[in-house]
Amino acid sequence: MTTQHLVEGLLNGNRLSLARAISRVEDEAVDAAEILQVVFPHTGKAHLVGVTGAPGTGKSTLMTVLTSSYRRAGLTVAVLAVDPTSPFSRGALLGDRVRMTEHSGDPGVFIRSMATRRGMGGLAKTTSDVLLLLDAAGFDRILIETVGVGQTEVKIASTAHTIVVVEAPGMGDEVQALKAGMLEIADIFVVNKADRKGVERTVSALEMIEQTRSEHCGWSIPVLRTVASGAGASGDTRNRGVEQLRNAIEQHRAWLHESGTLTAREKNRFASLLETLVQTELLRRVKHARAAAVGDRLIEQIVRREVDPYRAAADVVNGSGL
Repeated sequence: MTTQHLVEGLLNGNRLSLARAISRVEDEAVDAAEILQVVFPHTGKAHLVGVTGAPGTGKSTLMTVLTSSYRRAGLTVAVLAVDPTSPFSRGALLGDRVRMTEHSGDPGVFIRSMATRRGMGGLAKTTSDVLLLLDAAGFDRILIETVGVGQTEVKIASTAHTIVVVEAPGMGDEVQALKAGMLEIADIFVVNKADRKGVERTVSALEMIEQTRSEHCGWSIPVLRTVASGAGASGDTRNRGVEQLRNAIEQHRAWLHESGTLTAREKNRFASLLETLVQTELLRRVKHARAAAVGDRLIEQIVRREVDPYRAAADVVNGSGL
């Protein structure tokens, strides 16, 4: 499939074209940049919702039920689940597409797992690129689940419009939650598995954070309770509080537009993307310059302590015409 046909299919909502475009971007194929450049003018319509939290809080099940809620509301949903990298295949280790089988065959839902690979902060290196493809494909809401590694997941703050931080009772000392940098980025707090013992302590700890942060950000951060147990009809009593979560996300979306905060977040998002792209290109040029000019000689000099790595790095950059 040519690049032109691939892009045309993606913009027309063709699932196969979208999946192939994502694969080319993830694999950093030769036409990846061209694909992204062509689709970029067609982006800017989707609302990006980041869902983050420590392992064991039930993020994946919560996202499954939240997706069902959005579908009942008539909105299309793309789910991007960033999973740990398999040490063997280099692919996504967990594969949330398996966990969200109830949405298979639904033309209004697209689910993709990504491996973190060299990505930091709970996201994959090409997450921002894939989000642009999903946006251009016309999805109303895009849910991004981070890998679930703890306090390092703050990268989502410069990627999503609305950030949902998921906690659960019995995950440890609630005082530790007050120190977690991850909680400082929340627009919505969710205490999932709220039918478990200890829920009141967890809610109280999050409400302390909410009172402090809401005074400074202008948005009253809700602390919600959910019980997401899996698939079921809209009235399934196993799943509670998810409609309230969807409503809170939509209220935050409206507040972002009304307050002008969305523009600031978009600036932050693309500033982060631009910085990443520049770093990637500079690293590529430095590697090329090192291979062409000095090879392993400079590395050997560093090993023999004849030159320090800091001066060597400056010399490589200054001498490579960057």
